[in-house]
Amino acid sequence: MKLGFLTSCMPDRSLEEIAAWASANGYEALELAAWPHLGDRPFTASHVKADAFDEAEADRVRQALDEHGLVLSALAYYDNNLAPHAVEREGYHAHLRACIDAAAVLGGVPVGTFIGRDPGRSVSENLSEAERVFPPLVDYAGERGVRLMIENCVMEGWHPDGYPGNLAYSPELWEWMFALGLHLNFDPSHLLWLGIDPVEALRPYVDRVAHAHAKDAETFPAQRNRYGFFGRTSTREEDPWDMGWWRYRIPGLGEVDFPRYVDTLYEGGFDGVLSVEHEDPVWGGSPELIEAGLRIAHNNLRGLVVQ
Repeated sequence: MKLGFLTSCMPDRSLEEIAAWASANGYEALELAAWPHLGDRPFTASHVKADAFDEAEADRVRQALDEHGLVLSALAYYDNNLAPHAVEREGYHAHLRACIDAAAVLGGVPVGTFIGRDPGRSVSENLSEAERVFPPLVDYAGERGVRLMIENCVMEGWHPDGYPGNLAYSPELWEWMFALGLHLNFDPSHLLWLGIDPVEALRPYVDRVAHAHAKDAETFPAQRNRYGFFGRTSTREEDPWDMGWWRYRIPGLGEVDFPRYVDTLYEGGFDGVLSVEHEDPVWGGSPELIEAGLRIAHNNLRGLVVQ
């Protein structure tokens, strides 16, 4: 197993700068953000130009990684593949196919995305629509030697009432999506605040994990007693992502049992990359704090990941 991080936490830096920093600070892999460049949308970046991918771009990516002894763990493009508007949805699918094409050229690394959801339709209607939408995308990836994987993020901010906006957040839904040929980019932090033991949820499905995230979460029971499980309502419009009773943290600063988590990955035969996804508000907001957060993550995880 190798230790890496998702580059979307450094949206204003070039791939070359990130690769140099990662190597100098003990990381071995990068999960490259591959969103189209659409401004300052949070938690996204464009470190691989998938929508303008050619031989020169492939050489640029390879050189940036090879120069610093890093491996590419995955391409990251997480969007709503069940978006309600047809033109918007097809734009997401077109870019996802571009990411798959780029991943195939870059060694067949997995590509991460979301199932998503049409918030105006029921869960069963969305699942039926996904069963129509995803098989062609899975086939497209498979024909190119690429695994298409889904992260189990709830994406509550995508739904107007704060309900799950990505229908892949629980083991029940993982079993459904595995039947479609999809794999899992496992993230323990989302399960923790849902009340699901991340380690026990992971244990039966390690063989379907193509990539693993390292992100922690911290809960605040007093605030949960005020807002309830579904989070704040009257002030939710100020920030659709702020439920008021939990927050993401750097690995080791929250409540996920990382020694058990990593040990379960090893026990199940996982030999891929453990990739830090930095969304910790305490260690964010400036380049210096983000770097410090990634250093803390490395320090907390290094002893768990055998080099």
